[in-house]
Amino acid sequence: MAIKVYFEKKNILILGGAGFIGSHLCEHLVKAGGNVICVDNFVSSDVDNIRALLEYPNFEFVKHDITEDIDYGTLPGLKKFEVEVQGFQEIYNLACPTAPKDYTKFPIKTAIANSVGVVKSLELAKQYKSRYLLASTSAVYGKPPENGKAVKEDYYGLLDFLGPRACYNEGKRFAETLVMTYRDTYQLNTSIARIFSTYGPRMLQQSGRQVPDFIRSAVKNENVMVAGDEKSLLSFCYVKDVVEGMISLMASEISEPINFGSGSPQTLSEVAKKVIEIINSSSEVKYTQKYAYTMQPAIPDINKAKNELNWFPLVSIDEGLKLAVDYFKGTAFLHRPTIQSQEE
Repeated sequence: MAIKVYFEKKNILILGGAGFIGSHLCEHLVKAGGNVICVDNFVSSDVDNIRALLEYPNFEFVKHDITEDIDYGTLPGLKKFEVEVQGFQEIYNLACPTAPKDYTKFPIKTAIANSVGVVKSLELAKQYKSRYLLASTSAVYGKPPENGKAVKEDYYGLLDFLGPRACYNEGKRFAETLVMTYRDTYQLNTSIARIFSTYGPRMLQQSGRQVPDFIRSAVKNENVMVAGDEKSLLSFCYVKDVVEGMISLMASEISEPINFGSGSPQTLSEVAKKVIEIINSSSEVKYTQKYAYTMQPAIPDINKAKNELNWFPLVSIDEGLKLAVDYFKGTAFLHRPTIQSQEE
C-alpha cells in the first residue's frame, strides 16, 4: 500500500473550472477549505462564473489551455500553495468545449481536449500521484434502448464515430479509454463520472442546453422554442446535486464509471411550461427541429451511485428551475457571452 503524505490542506486542481459545472465545483471546494487551483481558457466558459471566488485566499485562477505544456510548480501565484513540493492531491478534469446546439463551433478544440488534454492531465496525476476524476458524459452510451429503459454503466449503444458530433461523443469515449489505460498501466487512482443533462445557474446561453434559453425567452415574453416535439424527453439534474456526486466519487476508491443524473425524465414541454409559470410570462411553447445529428438522450440508471456512494438527486425540478430563474434575473443586465463563432 502506498504511503499517503499528510498535508494541512489539499491542493485541488480543477481543469475547466470556469465552466458551468466547474465553477460550482470550485465554489463548493473553496468554501470547504481546500486550496483550489482553477484552470480555464474561456472557450465555452465565463470569467463571471468565478469572479466572486477571486477574493478567497485559498483560490487561484490560471488562464491556460490544458492541451499546452505548463509547469504549475513555477507559477508565482501558486507559490503560496507550495505546489512545487506538495503537488496536487486531487485533479478534476472538466475541460472540454461544450455546445450541443452546434459542435461545428470548435470541433478541433473539442477533439484535442478529449485526447491531448486528457493525456497531459493524466501525466500530471502520474507525476504527483494525484487522485484523478474525469467528467465524462451520457453521450458515450450512444443510441439508447428502444424501450426507453434506463441505462446502466455496462450499456453500450451505437455511436456515429465519424459524424459532426464525434469530436465530443466519440472523444469522450476515447477519454475514458485513456483514463482506464493509465489506471491499469501506472496504477493511477482514477474515477469516471458520467454526467447526464444538468441545469442551474451559470449555464451558457444559446448553446443548446435549452433551460437557459427557455428562461431568457420567457423573461422577454417571447415564444419559448423547444428543439423537438411534445414527446421529447430529457433527464434534468440540478447542478448542486451533480457536484456533490462528483465530490463523493472523488472521496471514494471507485474506479469504474458511475452515472450522475436524474432517473425521473421530464418532457421538454413540461419544463418549458414550468419556466413560463415561474416567471408568470405570457410566452407560448412552440416547437422547432431538433439540433442536427442529435439523438434521444439516454435516461440514467443511478442505482450504482445510490448503493456505492449513497448519492441521489435531492433538488426537485421545480425548486431548481426557480433558482435558475432567480439567477438569470439577477444577472440579466450583464453581458453574458455565448460561445465562440469559429476555431481560432
